[in-house]
Amino acid sequence: MPALCRDCFSAVAPEAPRCAACGSPRLRRHDELLDLSIAHLDCDAFYAAVEKRDDPSLADKPVIVGGGRRGVVSTACYVARLYGVRSAMPMFKALKACPNAVVIRPNMKKYAAVGAEVRRLMEEATPLVEPLSLDEAFLDLSGTERLHRHAPAETLMRLARRIEQEIGITVSIGLSYNKFLAKLGSDLDKPRGFAVIGRAEARAFLAARPVSAIWGVGRAMQERLARDGLTTIAQLQDMDERTLVGRYGGIGLRLYRFARGEDARRVDPDGEVKSISAETTFDTDVSDARELEAILWPLCEKVSRRLKRAGLAGRTLTLKLKTAKFRLVTRQASLGTPTQLAEVIFREALALLRREADGTPWRLIGIGASVFAQPSEADRPTLLEPDRARKAKLEQAMDRLRERFGEETIGKGRGLRR
Repeated sequence: MPALCRDCFSAVAPEAPRCAACGSPRLRRHDELLDLSIAHLDCDAFYAAVEKRDDPSLADKPVIVGGGRRGVVSTACYVARLYGVRSAMPMFKALKACPNAVVIRPNMKKYAAVGAEVRRLMEEATPLVEPLSLDEAFLDLSGTERLHRHAPAETLMRLARRIEQEIGITVSIGLSYNKFLAKLGSDLDKPRGFAVIGRAEARAFLAARPVSAIWGVGRAMQERLARDGLTTIAQLQDMDERTLVGRYGGIGLRLYRFARGEDARRVDPDGEVKSISAETTFDTDVSDARELEAILWPLCEKVSRRLKRAGLAGRTLTLKLKTAKFRLVTRQASLGTPTQLAEVIFREALALLRREADGTPWRLIGIGASVFAQPSEADRPTLLEPDRARKAKLEQAMDRLRERFGEETIGKGRGLRR
């Protein structure tokens, strides 16, 4: 059975408890170790890790990166997780579980810069990197053995060490023969994990896992499957393709294939962004319609800037609201002409908001754009709005001033209402 030391990358005897070259116990053995090339790399507790890197006094303390008491946890370090703190947990619950936690407001500009450093190192390992977020990506190392003069597994181990030494954070890696299993693998042995899932054990490995482990099976689908008595992947493995497709349609085919460890998706460096959004959680519930409108405007500006930077225009807008009791409400509008303009996004979002602003207290509001088109198709004049091109030029001029002199340089009057 092939075995490698994760610290010095030496080949290790199959039964050796430690590396003979450096004495490290961090060994990885697997029959298919030298044959697999699809990986998922995930930074460990990314935001919190960056904060601890920048402030060594936080090293052994529980750190939570997130909003105020009314916000949610963006990231909890592994010390905080020992207290039961988890990502997306309401802050008041997190602080109740871990009252001595150090709470840090997110610094997305800093995290994006660190994420770009990690991306650069990944792309030195292979050009086939498909980012999923700032802190995770799929990598396809097929064909890199000739370039690096060692197997993909060793390239990944070397990459993990470079990230630790040069950037100062740790990562976990899942290595397999497809994206689905690689993603599952990266979560098996955190932090500083390196899990391998080969073809031989894939079906048995999946059998004991819940149906929620399958990509795309969210809460609603889990509940639907549970009503049909299906809670584990083993049960899906016992069903034939025709039955699953007949009962669940297109997702039934995915259930059939993924339950058997089959995933034909390739690692795509140009993978599409599905949506661009911005949201905020209030320190106290907001029910006043005018206040909600004032809060909505800067979110629309933020989405507009992100669309322009990404070179995208949105055809569909989604308003997101969350009640004081955490009930999520979403409302959508489809646009006749795709847009990048904050003014258009705000106008459409405001129409959606006014239908919901009936005095209900809300704890969160957000706006997102999706179903993208090219900028060349965006904001063309129409019979109902012949001056849209003029509005686009005005926003572009404002954007240039902001880029040169700062975000607060210029703005519209409605931005002052708060």
